[in-house]
Amino acid sequence: MSSQCRGCHRNFLGSNLLRHLRNTRYTPCLDYLDSLLQRSFETPLLQEEDGEVADIDTSDDEDLDTGSNDEDDEDVDMDQHFENPADTIGIDFDSDSQHFENPADTIGIDFDSDSYDEGQVHFEDEEDSWEPPCPFEDLAHSPSPRSPSPQLIFPEGFFDEPLQLPTSRIPSISQSSPLRQPYIQQYPDPRAGAPIERQGTIVSENSRYFQDLKAGANPWAPFHSQTEWEIARWAKLRGPSSTALTELLSIAGVCKNLNLSYRNADQLNAIIDEQLPSICPKFERQEVVVQGQAYEMYFRDILECLKSLYGDAEFIEYLKFAPERHYENVRCEVQLFHDMYTGGWWWSTQARLDKHAGPGRTIIPILLSSDKTQVTLFRNKTVYPVYMTIGNIPKELRRKPSRRAYILVGYLPTTSLEHIKSPSSRRRSLANLFHACMRTIVRPLEAVGVTGLVMASGDGVKRHCHPIFAAYISDYPEQVVVTCCVSGNCPRCMIPRQSVGENTDPYPSRQLRLILKTLQMADDSASAFIKACRDARIKPVFNPFWAQLPYSNVYMSITPDILHQLYQGVFKHMKSWVIDAYGAHEIDARCRRLPPNHNVRIFTKGVSTLQRVSGVEHAQMSSFILGLIADTPLPGGMSSIRLVRCLRGLVDFLYLSQYPVHSTHSLNLLSNALCRFHANKAIFIDLGIRSDFRIPKIHFMNHYVDDIQSMGTLDNFNTEYTERLHIDLAKQAYRASNKKDELSQMALWLERKEKVMKHAAHLEWVKAGKHPPLRSHWVPPGMNPIRTLKMAKHPSVNRVKVTDVIQHYGATFFKAALARFVVQLKQPNLAGTRLDDAVSGLFLGVSHVSAYHRIKYLYQDTFTGISSTADSIHAQPARKDKHSHNLPGRFDTVLVHISNSESAGPLDINQDTRVGQVRIVFALNDKASEHLFEGVPTQDRPHVLAYIEWFTPFTTQDPNHGLYKVSRSTVEGGRLASIIDIQRILRSVHLLPRFGRIANREWTSSSVLEDCTSFLVNSDSDRDTYQFFASKP
Repeated sequence: MSSQCRGCHRNFLGSNLLRHLRNTRYTPCLDYLDSLLQRSFETPLLQEEDGEVADIDTSDDEDLDTGSNDEDDEDVDMDQHFENPADTIGIDFDSDSQHFENPADTIGIDFDSDSYDEGQVHFEDEEDSWEPPCPFEDLAHSPSPRSPSPQLIFPEGFFDEPLQLPTSRIPSISQSSPLRQPYIQQYPDPRAGAPIERQGTIVSENSRYFQDLKAGANPWAPFHSQTEWEIARWAKLRGPSSTALTELLSIAGVCKNLNLSYRNADQLNAIIDEQLPSICPKFERQEVVVQGQAYEMYFRDILECLKSLYGDAEFIEYLKFAPERHYENVRCEVQLFHDMYTGGWWWSTQARLDKHAGPGRTIIPILLSSDKTQVTLFRNKTVYPVYMTIGNIPKELRRKPSRRAYILVGYLPTTSLEHIKSPSSRRRSLANLFHACMRTIVRPLEAVGVTGLVMASGDGVKRHCHPIFAAYISDYPEQVVVTCCVSGNCPRCMIPRQSVGENTDPYPSRQLRLILKTLQMADDSASAFIKACRDARIKPVFNPFWAQLPYSNVYMSITPDILHQLYQGVFKHMKSWVIDAYGAHEIDARCRRLPPNHNVRIFTKGVSTLQRVSGVEHAQMSSFILGLIADTPLPGGMSSIRLVRCLRGLVDFLYLSQYPVHSTHSLNLLSNALCRFHANKAIFIDLGIRSDFRIPKIHFMNHYVDDIQSMGTLDNFNTEYTERLHIDLAKQAYRASNKKDELSQMALWLERKEKVMKHAAHLEWVKAGKHPPLRSHWVPPGMNPIRTLKMAKHPSVNRVKVTDVIQHYGATFFKAALARFVVQLKQPNLAGTRLDDAVSGLFLGVSHVSAYHRIKYLYQDTFTGISSTADSIHAQPARKDKHSHNLPGRFDTVLVHISNSESAGPLDINQDTRVGQVRIVFALNDKASEHLFEGVPTQDRPHVLAYIEWFTPFTTQDPNHGLYKVSRSTVEGGRLASIIDIQRILRSVHLLPRFGRIANREWTSSSVLEDCTSFLVNSDSDRDTYQFFASKP
């Protein structure tokens, strides 16, 4: 039977009319196809018994001319070829059998092979929770419509590839990249850090503990059974108060049924006190008298604490005993800095020690930290702990409280000396009280720092060790007390007070010898002593605790403090200045309208009204504050370029200073960032926000580069780690006391806890087979920050119909993109018309997919093997929560590796990557995968795919704020999209809306990615992303 196309008036036999309508791009033919399809939805298409699609009967069409019109055929331009024009309404043509596949997907008809009842058409009601929110009352205002015209399958240009898109095959860069290994220059004298020659009998720390325990045949000794031990550990580490434990054990039958040898908390404490070996020394009590008032302090023998840390078997695998110099490669042009042993201080101190004490010595760098902390919510009760660690332990272990690399060496008095009426006298007395107590703690280091002492590490090997005071970790008020300087001045250098914070000009360091000579005048008249101290710009303190410590300089030991100096100091000021410049209402409005991201916190109430903001919250604000004002002019018409440059310099300084591994190149970048900050900060004076910048924390940024070169990267000394110790060693200890004479109870509670934790570690060693500890070579984890892609074992939704993929997930061209992906995977060399023809002739046969709503990237700790979530990507449609409240959909933006480059070096941001928005992450079932990927080797077949809507390629960074600008990649009729293997996704990427002069109040956090037309790529969303963008070639 012959049928005629009403568009071009050509005659076709059998199903050739369908083939013609499928391939044509001639507009009258497309209009005719649309009219036929509209009729097919009203009257289901007829099928022959053999499954072939029946010839279309056009006799009912009163306008149809069934005659031949060959003359008109010659006038019709049929050179243009249109690919699958009916896919947007759900028709899928099989080139072999010419039958329709799910012809009514997009209007709610479900032809799922499992649920479709032949002869019936099922219309499914959509749930309200699945309806995407409409951000505009008039859709004409939408800059980029979600769905194109129903007459289109592909938008114009879909196959033209005006921009580079990724291929279907995955480059093997992640598998081929070698691990970075530094070139190591050893200390010239190999005897430095070497064991002593006469070792005698070597007994490891674990073996010595086992001997002291006298366990015999009972592996759980001194407890009778595993149950008894587990209850004891729970009671001391996780359990309730002693009273609650006693009440629990007094319940009839509990002790008998569990076969416990202790009946109450006192008996359990007796077992711990008398039968578990002591690893750390006990606390001692001492009174300090100040003008007739006695104050108590608790402290430990610092040498015994040192032996406990140095001899812990858990650290022996990673301990460092000698200084090293690390370089990027064998040419030794670029030096690297990370742990303390790579800094210049250890190298130079080792040389001085070898000169004065002889070769073969091992330096034990002593790191001290103190900080008064509040332990109650009310009554203002405080404690003053002092912590100690050693620089031989890697910084990655020292910053983990669970590894117990810090030890509490004392509790100082917290008095304010209210009985002293004179404010100046009170201040001097407080300083002298602090130094008197600290001198009591560190006095044993004075002699052994010179002569040394033999100590055994965890493997039992003995070395001639010299404990040397190296660093004091504290915030600025504590630094002022430690160095005896006057508040407002720099504790490191002699910069005049009126020049503090003004520029980066270098000033001479404080002269330790001159200051010690001045302090020795304390025996002279009081007035002469005070005048000499004033001239030296220090406080009159009698015998500071560091005066007799050998090979140390307290002024060089004061280290940078990222938490208090940068986040709670400089950035806190900058945030308030920016708010003053642009107005609190506008800044808050912009904070509420940022799109969600795993690494970015959305402050839904703004930032201007927050009280008692923590350092963590300031760090979260720093990840987006630049993007809030990057393209916004200042009120009043003043140019914002200097303000943006100043903020850019500070943000760069924040992130660069936190690099886990620094090089001479990155230190140059750090200095440059500080110069940019100082060069442009005068804008705040011009705006009337500041009159000067005499802030010591701003000035101390000048010393960061020197400190990194001397002591290693700043994560060696961040007070954030010691602040975390307050929870375990101060606050919990106080809560365990009866709040009366609390220091003695806190000390006893801590001793018992340390014993239980040590015994737990010992039992793990026994369980592992009593293997001796071994030394290992390790590479700094910061050199190879490896992230692992992690997908859920099961999909979030097992069966999502293709119609729902298009409607609810917003994957408008899902079928077309999937067909293209499959063809390119099987035939990667096809292009142009041949590619179009292959895609057109592909039968998908896919009615549903399995959807994943989350992609995770894990970071595995090198030392502990514990994994944590480094990044997360969401692709989830709108839904209802358990309270039936509507939750908006979330479709995150990601950075995709679009090139096939397999270079081991860093990716080129402009050439190798591109931003896209994930609409759905999905997997095909086995049957569909076997059909579509037939002929593709198993190892090359994708497992999980993602539908991506693309943004424009990267061009150049803005010279002022340093961010890339992107916008939606659109073609005629819709957004440019494709399907990729999720292994091409590098990370999530946060996009900052370009707000303009005033933020659009109709935008919301959940809709701004759809409403806004232009964005800035947030390279500051987290430290890893910053380093990724900063490392571009």
